[in-house]
Amino acid sequence: MDYVSALVPPVVMAAFFIGLVVTIVKSQGGPNKAKEDAAVDAALSRAESAQQPGTDA
Repeated sequence: MDYVSALVPPVVMAAFFIGLVVTIVKSQGGPNKAKEDAAVDAALSRAESAQQPGTDA
């Protein structure tokens, strides 16, 4: 029975990890993709403009 108690934690962790990956993959895209992409683009443009204080737009 020791082998069962040794295998249960890795199997449970593997199942949760697979579920997490499936959830992440399924949540990519969809109706919110454009909104998420716009938020990332805005954050990147703010970061780039903050790095260049000497240039005038």
